[in-house]
Amino acid sequence: MASLTDAAIRQAMKRVELQSSQESLVDGEGRGTGRLVLVLKPMPTRVTADWMAQQWRDGKRTKKKLGSYPSISLAQAREIFQRDYANVIQKGRSIKIAGDTRPGSVGDLFDAYVKALKDAGKPSWEDAEKGLNKIADTLGRHRQAREIEPDEVIELLRPIYERGKRSMADHVRSYIRSAFSWGMKSEHDYRTASPRRFRLAYNPAASIPTEPKVRGTRWLDEDEFSQLYKWLECPDVPVHPPYLRAVRILMLTGQRVEEMARLHVDQWDAEERILDWSKTKNGKPHSLPVPDLAADLLDSIKPNEHGWFFPSAMDPTRPVSAGTLYAFMWRQRGRGVIPVVTNRDLRRTWKTLAGKAGVPKEIRDRLQNHTLQDVSSKHYDRWQYMPEKREGMKKWNAFVTALLVSKERRMAA
Repeated sequence: MASLTDAAIRQAMKRVELQSSQESLVDGEGRGTGRLVLVLKPMPTRVTADWMAQQWRDGKRTKKKLGSYPSISLAQAREIFQRDYANVIQKGRSIKIAGDTRPGSVGDLFDAYVKALKDAGKPSWEDAEKGLNKIADTLGRHRQAREIEPDEVIELLRPIYERGKRSMADHVRSYIRSAFSWGMKSEHDYRTASPRRFRLAYNPAASIPTEPKVRGTRWLDEDEFSQLYKWLECPDVPVHPPYLRAVRILMLTGQRVEEMARLHVDQWDAEERILDWSKTKNGKPHSLPVPDLAADLLDSIKPNEHGWFFPSAMDPTRPVSAGTLYAFMWRQRGRGVIPVVTNRDLRRTWKTLAGKAGVPKEIRDRLQNHTLQDVSSKHYDRWQYMPEKREGMKKWNAFVTALLVSKERRMAA
């Protein structure tokens, strides 16, 4: 059978329209193994034309749709058939499991990785998307991901590092490594259907050393804690009020800044005075009975129309970011009006001072949602420890209240 032409297709479509009967046009000989077929069907208002890969296997005919004509031209249909199906048919494999065999680009890989983070409910997907978009522009968004070499990643990181931005360089390295690691695993993950296969032979960022982690030890003593809390209640410069409240809640609860910054009205049970996260950084749900000071503060806050307790000053549809809270604190401590402190120092401070208040370490760990690694806690103990948590927060509330009152008295004197 001769190869198809556009003229033959147009004639066949007129014929199907007039005769109201289905017709199939075969491109080339095929030799009994597989062919490109155009299936024409009469419809009430038009004639549909669908490109099909056709295969005879074990005495049965199988078809798989490639697209529609003329959206996919004859030349394009031939290219797709040869690229994605001809070799599969020659090997005797089923075309049902065949698909686009083109290796994915850098942009495809990064977009798919960000989508995977978003689908998994990871709050980091926004930062990853922003960072990877810039990286893709530098490496080449339309290049095949499998072409990226370690030297290219190193040359991307070195200028950032030499500018003194060591943490940023490590973040960029981490984004690239994570995206390529996900891409390599997704090649063999039957649970997902990626729009592209990347054919990655290695991870170009895997062997690049990480920046040594600086383990913090800083925590605020009672005087520093009181100084910071009092300044947040009455700052000497204009600050977006939700930011001040967010840091005070962090000081009173010892929670992770990312989770508290994104606090939504659905997560606050005012009657029970409990904050409830369905999913947290360690992947587990977390219920937190808050101390009275924090409960009163939360009750005084009116969430915005989007439900955020601590909305961004730049975009009220979004919560404040952890980075923004860090930046505003950095500016104030540079002026000397508050102690030198980071967001993580606040979490460390709560752990330390709550211990001084008499809260047992096991309960402090549970209140801060730290993962307990012993076999009993991981696999058997399903008690929620709510009474013990409430008792712990009662002790902490009495300690902080006394601390703040003592500070006021000393200032008055």
